[in-house]
Formats: sequence, structure tokens, C-alpha cells
Amino acid sequence: MATLKTAWVADPTHSEVQFKVKHLVISTVTGSFKSFEASAETDGDSFEGASIKFSADVNSIDTNMEQRDAHLKSADFFDAENFPTLSFVSTSLTKKSGDEYVLTGDLTMRGVTKSVTLSAEYGGQMVDFYGNTKVGFEIAGKVNRKEFGLNWAAVTEAGGIVVSDEVKLHINIQLIKQA
Repeated sequence: MATLKTAWVADPTHSEVQFKVKHLVISTVTGSFKSFEASAETDGDSFEGASIKFSADVNSIDTNMEQRDAHLKSADFFDAENFPTLSFVSTSLTKKSGDEYVLTGDLTMRGVTKSVTLSAEYGGQMVDFYGNTKVGFEIAGKVNRKEFGLNWAAVTEAGGIVVSDEVKLHINIQLIKQA
């Protein structure tokens, strides 16, 4: 007998999607996407082998500085006018050990799709005050922004790199089991 499929959707009030990038190679700027959607389909309540989808509205980018946000939305970086969404579709979610998983999938930014591998830590399952079953994951990884066509670069007069190529991803996601 086949296991029933279970649908899960992100709880945006208990989730966050952040990125970190070195500025001038001496400090880190943190940004986030304020508008995003995520869903998963599992066999029963087991997340091993789950199918996961994620998308973010590039225009919801927030680095706590309007001018920088506008630059990131411009053709120098995300080109939000032509590519308003970034997305991720899993190809595998494999249990490594204990609560540690390896999440692999296709990340699409600025019309370029590349396979990425991220680490995922399962935080557990709980029923909230309203009877909703929820699970939590903390997901982390790194991507090279230039591989996705985010090529803008500048060097200071002293020879310092303004923005590093490596971008760290940090996602805390809470999913709600759908009835």
C-alpha cells in the first residue's frame, strides 16, 4: 500500500530568508526577502525524499538601506524588472545523520539555473495552540553570485573589492501541515 502524500506550506510569520555578503572584505551585509513562498510534499510525515519548492519576490529584497536595495534590484544585480522571481526546486533531500539533511536542487536567479547543495537541520515537529502541526528547518549554504549573472563588481581606490562573489544563504522555515 502506498504512503499518503502530505502537503506542507511555509508559515511566513515564523520563517525568514536571509543572505549575507562581504562588503569591502572587512564586514558582512545581511539582507532578506520579505515576500516568499515555500511548500513541501512528503510521504506521510517523513521529510526524507521530500519534494520542496521555494520562490521569492526579488522586489521584496531588504538590506536596511533603500539605495542599496534599489541597486540590487537593478540590471547590475537581480534585474528585477526582467526577472522578478528567484526560485528553488529540490531534486533530493537526503538524511545524513540524526537531524542533519542534505538538500540539493535547482536554484534559478536572473534566468540562470544551477544545481546547488545546501545543509538542512530538522528542528522537530510540534502542534501549535490552534491544532496545526508544524515542522522547522534551518537551511544554510553558499552560492557564487556571478554564476547566476549577478556580475557587478567594483574596486576601491585602495584596491579593495566592494562586494564579494560568495553569498551565504541562511533560511529558517516553519512549515504547516495541510489537512
